[in-house]
Amino acid sequence: MMYYSTNGRAPQATLREAVERGLAPDRGLYMPDHIQQLPASFFDRIDQLTFQEMSFEVVRAFFGGDVDDASLKRIVTDTLAFETPLRRVEEGIYSLELFHGPTLAFKDVGARFMARLLQYFIHKDCEGRPMAGGEVNVLVATSGDTGSAVANGFLGVDGIHVYVLYPKGKVSRIQESQFTTLGRNITALEVDGVFDDCQALVKNAFMDGELNAHMTLTSANSINVARFLPQAFYYFNAYAQLKRAAAVADPSNLVVCVPSGNFGNITAGLFAKRMGLPVKRFVAANNANDIFYNYLQTGQYCPQPSKQTLANAMDVGDPSNFARILDLYANQWADIKADISGATYTDDRIREAMRQCYEATGYVLDPHGACGWRALKELLQPSEVGVFLETAHPAKFKEKVDDILGTDIAIPERLQAFMRGKKQSVEMANDFDAFKSFLMNQ
Repeated sequence: MMYYSTNGRAPQATLREAVERGLAPDRGLYMPDHIQQLPASFFDRIDQLTFQEMSFEVVRAFFGGDVDDASLKRIVTDTLAFETPLRRVEEGIYSLELFHGPTLAFKDVGARFMARLLQYFIHKDCEGRPMAGGEVNVLVATSGDTGSAVANGFLGVDGIHVYVLYPKGKVSRIQESQFTTLGRNITALEVDGVFDDCQALVKNAFMDGELNAHMTLTSANSINVARFLPQAFYYFNAYAQLKRAAAVADPSNLVVCVPSGNFGNITAGLFAKRMGLPVKRFVAANNANDIFYNYLQTGQYCPQPSKQTLANAMDVGDPSNFARILDLYANQWADIKADISGATYTDDRIREAMRQCYEATGYVLDPHGACGWRALKELLQPSEVGVFLETAHPAKFKEKVDDILGTDIAIPERLQAFMRGKKQSVEMANDFDAFKSFLMNQ
């Protein structure tokens, strides 16, 4: 399959080129040149398939022409070494728990898949030796969970070095420990700014000719097709679990709510819908960074500097994947509104949602999942079944969760191990010249 740029001014790329570049030369995002509809027979038997089996069939529709079946099956199996279970929270509302991977966040799926796919390409042509231009350097901006997922997904992978850029003082201590304590082929850069500044530094790096001549660069943010497309897996898995539980007798009534920051996650869900997954509509739940919500109301996209909120992983003022949504719907505002509803919540309303859910059901939400749960409570129709994505383990935000709920939630051993490590980071000014100089000297 070939991949084109959303900006339409760059040559089409192969899968390998799209993955290695991350961003197209014209600063656009890569999109597959077609989306294959899965046959009805797949959905008839989906509840009989394992997570790995159904995901292989899904990813084969995109990458099957570029990666041999045996290798692709191995990549999928290695990626999905954990489940994404569906939990009934209350009548008609389910939580899709995406925090059972190594870093306890939804981004484990995409990060692990991309690491293995990139390693496949390196080894395929070079028999295990680094690429001709030296090692591949992965640049990733994070507002919290992306950095930990990517760092741990790529940790120790031969021929790859990861640079994690994160906003100083704006991620939780637990999140920070997951990518600043690893060392080896992982370098953490502590940027004096906000997430959007980190993302801008990464994008500008890809556009700098001198830097790209010096080193091979790619990105592991959701701008990379190998990061965001595998996130479609768990939407299919959610449907399979609902079907096993006989909770979707009428598939036309399924509504999926996605806490949304950079919009890679919901974009993957929209791709799943295009492939035939029976989803009636999606709800994009925002925190106070309500750019997309306002777009749905007005048809005008007006990016703004990101605001720091309780749900920090969603603190994005100019979501990159909005370009993919526009492209997917041919810029038709009415069509986007037909498939996606919006909601936006202040910190106070997020706190209220966490308390209400805990008191009514005993289920502990993290701040991001709280946006998803509240949106379903407010927007779900009586005949509909709702699934919201619980994108990270509440313990990753322990101080906030305990303070809001009056609890003392246990920290899983995997997180405790990170917290015992020694922080290793490089402080970086919010200045591209400084960032470029640092990379040129690596």
